[in-house]
Amino acid sequence: MPALPLDELQFTEKDSLTGRLKTLPALHPEKKTERSFVLYKPPPKARDPALLEEFLERAKFIADDLDWLLALPHDKFWCQVVFDEMLQKCLDSYLRHAPRKFDMVVDLPPEVNDITKRLHRNVFLTFLRMSTHKESKDHFITPSVFGEILYNNFLFDIPKILDLCVLFGKGNSALLHKMIENIFTQQPSYFSDLDETVPTVLQVFNNILHTCGLQCEGTSAEPQKLVERMTLGDMPLQELKDIVLYLCDTCITLWAFLDVFPLACQTFQQHDFCNRLASFYELVMPELESVIKKRRQENSSLLLDLWKRLSHSRKKVVEVFHIIVNQVCLQPILESSYDNVQPFVEEFLQIFTSVLQERRFLRDYDEMFPVADDVSLLQQASSSLDETRTTYILQAVESAWEGVDRREKVTQGPSMPAEIAGASAIPTSASERLERLGEDPVECAGAAAMPAARVSGVELDSLISQVKDLLPDLGEGFVLACLEEYSYDVEQVINNILEDKLVPSLKMLDRVMPRPVKQDPTPLVSARCNIFQDDEFDVFPKDSVDNILRIQKVAKERDRVTTKGLLNDKSIVAEQRERYRQYSVIVEEVAVQSGEGLLYQDTYEDEYDDTYDGNQVGANDADSDDELISRRPFTIPQVLRSKDQEEDEEEEEEEKVETNAKEAAKDHFVQDPAVLRERAEARRMTFLAKKGYKPDNSAAVVGGAKGHGQSRETVQERRKKEASKGARANHNRRAMADRKRNKGMIPS
Repeated sequence: MPALPLDELQFTEKDSLTGRLKTLPALHPEKKTERSFVLYKPPPKARDPALLEEFLERAKFIADDLDWLLALPHDKFWCQVVFDEMLQKCLDSYLRHAPRKFDMVVDLPPEVNDITKRLHRNVFLTFLRMSTHKESKDHFITPSVFGEILYNNFLFDIPKILDLCVLFGKGNSALLHKMIENIFTQQPSYFSDLDETVPTVLQVFNNILHTCGLQCEGTSAEPQKLVERMTLGDMPLQELKDIVLYLCDTCITLWAFLDVFPLACQTFQQHDFCNRLASFYELVMPELESVIKKRRQENSSLLLDLWKRLSHSRKKVVEVFHIIVNQVCLQPILESSYDNVQPFVEEFLQIFTSVLQERRFLRDYDEMFPVADDVSLLQQASSSLDETRTTYILQAVESAWEGVDRREKVTQGPSMPAEIAGASAIPTSASERLERLGEDPVECAGAAAMPAARVSGVELDSLISQVKDLLPDLGEGFVLACLEEYSYDVEQVINNILEDKLVPSLKMLDRVMPRPVKQDPTPLVSARCNIFQDDEFDVFPKDSVDNILRIQKVAKERDRVTTKGLLNDKSIVAEQRERYRQYSVIVEEVAVQSGEGLLYQDTYEDEYDDTYDGNQVGANDADSDDELISRRPFTIPQVLRSKDQEEDEEEEEEEKVETNAKEAAKDHFVQDPAVLRERAEARRMTFLAKKGYKPDNSAAVVGGAKGHGQSRETVQERRKKEASKGARANHNRRAMADRKRNKGMIPS
């Protein structure tokens, strides 16, 4: 006979009051054993014997009770878990107060460490058994009923699952993933609870922003009150510590949950979680980092611890973003579980397009998870990838790195340098520890922190001059050392100098120290390379040159090629002048020797047409024959003329001009006045025509006497005048009269 599930089993027992037999289900409160479970308290922070003894006793009670619980049979275990409220409170107290991996715990005695490990193991095994609905073939619960038991009795909820991930995720990731996946599979209502939890996580981010005096875009429609705004620089150190601890706990818990159960990424992304996370990172992380750097004069050990926690938080935020992108976009493409990968490609492009303005976050993410690698994967998976958008994203990532040197990609957690990690153990002063903290904050922050850009050149000279304008007695070398120490913050340098709060290394320097001259490691003479490198004319490595004559010859050739030498060289002009002089000799007739003409007569065989030989062409023309037989006089080009020829030609031209002027004066000494008036009138009319004026045709409009007929010109001018009446004083009366007449208002 097959075994029945626990939810269908029943048992029969005798009633202690009536003595009758009664049948009860296997899961019934009467089967619960009365046992007192105590609440958990964390280990003491100080090595006080009384406190340690109290912790040991309490932890031993809880560990023994859980050992008893785990030894119960299947039905009794579930009755105790479901109906014992004190057991649930005990387990909840451990999840809330148990130390996390990132918490700083003092060195405890070995017996305390042993009982802590034992208790930690028993709590994990208890939750593991609570998340298992089938222990064997004979002991199991119906899956649907199992989900109802978990959900209705609050054995698991989203906060408990988050705490389980952050407490037991390291070293038990696979087993914990199986637990949580079984819970969500058997009870899908947990997905709806998770969907309602994501806005709460976003509200946590908004609360941190509000406490820091920052405001994220779109988080609140109400204006922030001025009295509530407090900057981080004015905040007490204890409040700053609380903010950093709260931030660290939130980021690491969120990362642990998504790392163990990545199926929840889809629910998170439905609330545009990646965009909100990047905006939160861009606002809070650099601000907290800057505050810790500026307040390093206060408590060195506390600030060092806060710096480590902040660096760890930054790294986890970037990893959370990558987990969501990988689970929502990249993993489905790699698994090829979908026929159409275009929606996942589009989701990837949409996510990164929305965070391109967060330059600091984009640098940190690209340092740990290069965006170019993800884009390359998309290019291989999709043939229809939008190259314009991918190029735009890659260019935005490159522009985010402008002014910042790329560091080696870091895939592990943040590494602490030895001199800083051991600062609390070495008996040094607080100022020296702070000096170590300020020397290389990038190494403290690990992969999350970005190296500060080094100032040089004109910008550095400007910063030095700003300090010397207020403190002219200081030397440039001392000012430069102060700027390098305080990250080129002019206000902080001036404030520390005036209040005498410089670090000991700066106090030992000479305040009038000049600025050191930077030597060039590669001088020009030893580093130059040219066409004469290591040849016979290279004078740098040796004192003399072997062939002096060749140098002089080269100098002569170089002088000849100059522009002045070319202009002074007239040899080519002289050669061309002789050539053009031959063109001026014109021979009208060429004498033919006896016997030479026969050659031409024998070779000429053209059929000559003598039709018009009898007509004298041009004989009766009025033109003289000189025009037909005259040639244009040959003119020598001006470039080839000599100075004497140019002067002679100029004199001839002047004589011709004078002769023509005399002839004109002689012919027209007294001109006809009527001709002069006609010429003047013609010039005036030409001038008016160019200006756009038209001649006055009033005489043509008047015309001749009435009854004798009018000329055509008079009729045309009268018609033009009638049509253009409205353009002047009559205000278009004629056009309006024609309009009334056409509509029948005026009898025609």
